[in-house]
Amino acid sequence: MNDATQSPAPAAPAAATATATETLSRVHVDTLVTELGLHARQVTATAALLDDGATVPFISRYRKEATGSLDEVAVMAIRDRLEQLRELDKRRLAILKSLTERELLTPELQKAVAGAATMAALEDIYLPYRPKRRTRATIAREKGLEPLATWLQEKAQDSAAVGCNPLAEAAAYVDAEKEVEDAAAALAGARDIIAELVNEDAPSRAALRQLYLDQGQISTRVLTGMEKEGAKFRDYFDWSEPVSRVAGHRVLAMRRGEKEKVLGMRIAPPEEPALRLLAVRFATAANRAADEVREAVTDSYRRLLSVNMETEIRLELKKAADEEAIGVFAENLRELLLAAPLGPRRVLALDPGFRTGCKLVVLDEQGDLQHHEAIFPHTGGGRAVEAGQRVESLVARHRIQAIAIGNGTASRETEAFVRKLDLAGSPVVVMVNESGASIYSASAVAREEFPDHDVTVRGAVSIGRRLMDPLAELVKIDPKSIGVGQYQHDVDQKALKRSLDDTVASCVNSVGVDLNTASKELLTYVSGLGPQLAGNIVEYRAENGAFTSRAQLKKVPRLGPKAFEQAAGFLRINGGKNLLDASAVHPESYGLVKDMARDAGLAVTELIGDEQAARRLPLKNYVSDTVGLPTLQDIVAELIKPGRDPRQQFEAFSFADGVEKMEDLSEGMRLPGIVTNVTNFGAFIDVGVHQDGLAHISQLADRFVRDPAEVVKVGQKVTARVLEVDLDRKRISLSLKEG
Repeated sequence: MNDATQSPAPAAPAAATATATETLSRVHVDTLVTELGLHARQVTATAALLDDGATVPFISRYRKEATGSLDEVAVMAIRDRLEQLRELDKRRLAILKSLTERELLTPELQKAVAGAATMAALEDIYLPYRPKRRTRATIAREKGLEPLATWLQEKAQDSAAVGCNPLAEAAAYVDAEKEVEDAAAALAGARDIIAELVNEDAPSRAALRQLYLDQGQISTRVLTGMEKEGAKFRDYFDWSEPVSRVAGHRVLAMRRGEKEKVLGMRIAPPEEPALRLLAVRFATAANRAADEVREAVTDSYRRLLSVNMETEIRLELKKAADEEAIGVFAENLRELLLAAPLGPRRVLALDPGFRTGCKLVVLDEQGDLQHHEAIFPHTGGGRAVEAGQRVESLVARHRIQAIAIGNGTASRETEAFVRKLDLAGSPVVVMVNESGASIYSASAVAREEFPDHDVTVRGAVSIGRRLMDPLAELVKIDPKSIGVGQYQHDVDQKALKRSLDDTVASCVNSVGVDLNTASKELLTYVSGLGPQLAGNIVEYRAENGAFTSRAQLKKVPRLGPKAFEQAAGFLRINGGKNLLDASAVHPESYGLVKDMARDAGLAVTELIGDEQAARRLPLKNYVSDTVGLPTLQDIVAELIKPGRDPRQQFEAFSFADGVEKMEDLSEGMRLPGIVTNVTNFGAFIDVGVHQDGLAHISQLADRFVRDPAEVVKVGQKVTARVLEVDLDRKRISLSLKEG
């Protein structure tokens, strides 16, 4: 047990730093290989590509030979873990520097610091040497009581010291000038020193940390007088469960209740095993010195260690809960972004309302605004007839192919109104989730796009565009406003943003982006671009007209070779000079496709779309040092179906007729619904009554379900059975079970 007041022989700082850096850099690959179950060459190649500025979508799509065909999940895992290890390295080197400057670094300590595998272990090693404020232990040391503490520790471990007398030993340290009035005061000061040493003992902290994880209980109690105000937390008014089994969403709920000063929360194991764990390390003998040490151990645990350990475990549970919640949010967002698009159609969109009317807009196939007005089908006085005539007239005049209705206030009433009309061409009528539309309509993006229109027009346009292409429209909105998260405001916001940005980028690049129609917001998520280059592309397009080739991208200001390499394969040009520009074939492979076409006796334009010719290509003949079968197989898939959209085909959906509000529901009813959110504890389902119902995890399937995402996805169409309707609390319980 070391102490910061000691002055061991210092090690050479430059050598220590260099050795630590070299050793750790070699260790990183081994760590990632072990933790992620990958080959060293995969880790090394991926890390090199990431360090060179390559994006995750680019690496997973166009560098399969280098990575061994790692997918985006594996590439992101390498990226994220490598960043954690490098942060650990930074902290490690900072500690070595601090120890060296204060002449505290010994070869043994250097080895311990270099070998620490986690931040917790590293901080435990450094704790005794960390510059600290004046504590009870430092005051006792100033009084000259450290030798007494050392004597107590030695005797507490000496089974032969049966007759040792701590009071007699302490009498020698009585000193009025140092404010040590008597032997009892001397022993109290010595115990303070021992308590601090126990708190700073790395093996003890590691063992106690594990005890908290294995036997700890997380408990909550309602604070006095908060029973009524905190009713939403009543499940946790008197709650306790093992730390080892607590679900992430319950951790976040309890923390929120504590933050709102409704709940008090504690995390601790039973005290007896914790004290016993510490005592066996510091007091093994049966004598009076051991009794003093055990008293110091108890004080250390209650005053120092238990507080530190609870703080650590709280952070660990929060981190795990955040990761879980962020993962759920990201998966829900992915499903929403990759929802089936209607495609380029002429759309009439309605943002419903009662007293204020329904805002109506007409959009052409490109989503451009053609007309807008307000209609009042729900205000009485014959205005419903007038509104119906306007809708029928607009549908006929603009040859409308689909009608999008926002699913907010008055949505079902508006849907019923529209379905009764005599509409030319029988356009499909679709309810559209409008979560976040109000955020978009008031945003700078919307103001820039529609400077001469108010928020009601912008909101209706967003609803219509969401039907046509959910991905292109939803990227304009902060993902946290889309409404598919769980405790999104309680989790680490930096980690949440990164995960959601990764998800949006993954979706955008997997679908591909039309270079000549994409908004700046959509282009921003394309591999290698970002806001600045996306804006430059839009400006160049406005000044020079539509792009006719991918190569023309090189003329965009500040879009250099690296950005072109990263972005080109994900950008599409339909109707351009080169048909490959409309596919996911990267320009770096155009020469290879030309060779393939020549060997097949076809022009490139003839090979594209000719499935039989593409499948007959002898791919092994084209394998080289840089191109392997994975890339060749991807090229063939693109030749067969160039620019294929991975999203599913659009299918219209309708809620049950006559069921428009909660009062229309009754137990046992079976209703069509759409999953709007998936959480750890179940799925929320819209059945068309302005209030989503919850199908608890136990009601998602006839079999046992561990993860709701195994069974349902956001946007999935389901048939739900009503279990219970609570009108007072506005709660609907649903089941997806067959029985």
